[in-house]
Amino acid sequence: MNDAAEQGHGDLKRSLSNRHIQLIALGGAIGTGLFMGSGKSISLAGPSILFVYMIIGAMLFFVMRAMGELLLSNLEYKSFIDFATDLLGPWAGFFTGWTYWLCWVVTGIADVIAVSAYAQFWFPDAPQWLPALLCVGLLLSLNLITVKLFGEIEFWFAMIKLVAIAGLVAVGAHLLVSSGTLSASHGARLDNLWNDGGMFPHGWMGFFAGFQISIFAFVGIELVGTAAAETRNPRVTLPRAINSIPVRIIIFYVFALATIMVVTPWREVVADKSPFVELFLIAGLPAAAAWINFVVLSSAASSANSGVFSTSRMLFGLALEGDAPRAFQRLSKRAVPSNGLLFSCACLLLGAMLIYLIPNLMQAFTLITTLSALLFMFVWSIILLSYLAYRKSRPALHQASGYKMPGGRLMCWVTLAFFAGVLVLLTLKDDTRQALYLAPGWFVLLGLAYRVTLNRRTLHLR
Repeated sequence: MNDAAEQGHGDLKRSLSNRHIQLIALGGAIGTGLFMGSGKSISLAGPSILFVYMIIGAMLFFVMRAMGELLLSNLEYKSFIDFATDLLGPWAGFFTGWTYWLCWVVTGIADVIAVSAYAQFWFPDAPQWLPALLCVGLLLSLNLITVKLFGEIEFWFAMIKLVAIAGLVAVGAHLLVSSGTLSASHGARLDNLWNDGGMFPHGWMGFFAGFQISIFAFVGIELVGTAAAETRNPRVTLPRAINSIPVRIIIFYVFALATIMVVTPWREVVADKSPFVELFLIAGLPAAAAWINFVVLSSAASSANSGVFSTSRMLFGLALEGDAPRAFQRLSKRAVPSNGLLFSCACLLLGAMLIYLIPNLMQAFTLITTLSALLFMFVWSIILLSYLAYRKSRPALHQASGYKMPGGRLMCWVTLAFFAGVLVLLTLKDDTRQALYLAPGWFVLLGLAYRVTLNRRTLHLR
């Protein structure tokens, strides 16, 4: 592999260090869904939600390992758009790039609205649109400066999440080893995990229902692959970041949820409240509400920041392939795709303003998050299909790889079958079924756009 590939590609600079990429991967693996969505998932599945998170985490680990082997097989690949185009064909790059762009725009809209809602805690009289505007404006300004600043922002956002979860586990452990009785209605006991209906109190249907909510918490886990083109020494940093995912899932998801259910019996967890807040309140910490509100706000801002970063890089890659307007190819003097940043931020703001017009905000959020999860599962599936094509067409590269995917082809098919199963589960409830009706419309639109693009290229060649 040539030195140019090691140093950079397409004039994007490799400015992200190992410290940045580790925390970007961590931030991607811990979403707002853990802080705000865990209450609903616990109420649906009971203690079996621990198995749900472990299963989803395991499946996505194989997606990440497949992506890691592909990215390191050719350092000319800037992201999964490139290897999808190379291994599956131009259609795959077009569909994957634009779908991933929409993934983060849709997720970013939800995050920006969430930031506005959390800001009301401190500024109840401020208009709702003002925090959304300030959030997008701030993230745009910071991302225009340099990619290294993006890495720094994500580093500290991820640190806030890490400290919050570590604090939760520490407080829970303290309550467990202390007197054990907090009040007449609360007792921190280890057997709270199984003494009320067992680990599967709602049976298999409750267990399966947990997947519908929990899959949302993992969107963004592949962000480390989007940052590959701007990572220093990717042969070292990418494997480290990917290999640590199982440990993160156990510590930051399983331990946190187990702590919540040890301190608060699962039947007492309120679906529409953050169980993090409730646990700190039980512990008698008066500043808990303000602290957790800050954590959740920063988590939403972190996700929006990831969206602003990744959508601009997707547009840059699409433009290089001729699948997006040429204006998105242009980089600023600081090697930042500024036109892509401006366009994505404009879409975020427009989408957020339109969502405010929907009367039932929770219904809109459910629709947005379900649609987002569907689109992300499409992208994850394309990564796996690219890996299968790579194993078939590039056997020598696979043999030479120092970072082979464990399980190979078999685990690719197992993971694809898992995603198909999740799609079936999303049909079980009305609120998630609506997103299933919307998703095909996006792919029909993409198909028409791809046809126009092909026709334009044919005319140009003539």
